Amino acid sequence: MSEPTASILETFDNQYPRRDYTIQIVCPEFTSVCPKTGQPDFGTLTFTYVPDRKCVELKSLKLYLQQFRNEGIFYENVTNRILDDLVSLLAPRRLTLEAAFTARGGITTTVTATFEATSPE
Repeated sequence: MSEPTASILETFDNQYPRRDYTIQIVCPEFTSVCPKTGQPDFGTLTFTYVPDRKCVELKSLKLYLQQFRNEGIFYENVTNRILDDLVSLLAPRRLTLEAAFTARGGITTTVTATFEATSPE
């Protein structure tokens, strides 16, 4: 199976680029694989962003996330990788990704990564 690629992601034009508003997308069925044990990891990804000129198209986001199903990757790495791919695609004003993974061995992990655009001076 090939490595996940962001090229599958699609956008559409934000019809209200002059207004700050928040989009929240919840993906409760995210799956990847622990690179140490090979066991599946399950999590809920919550994307919260303020778009600028582009918004992410949801079907393409679903297909992009499904590519990680067999990918051996740590929680911290997958969270930051997905954030970086979406920031590159969308150039949002702000984007936060909260990745809340289910318990393994009695331990849960939530990784939160944030991007905030710097305003031109």
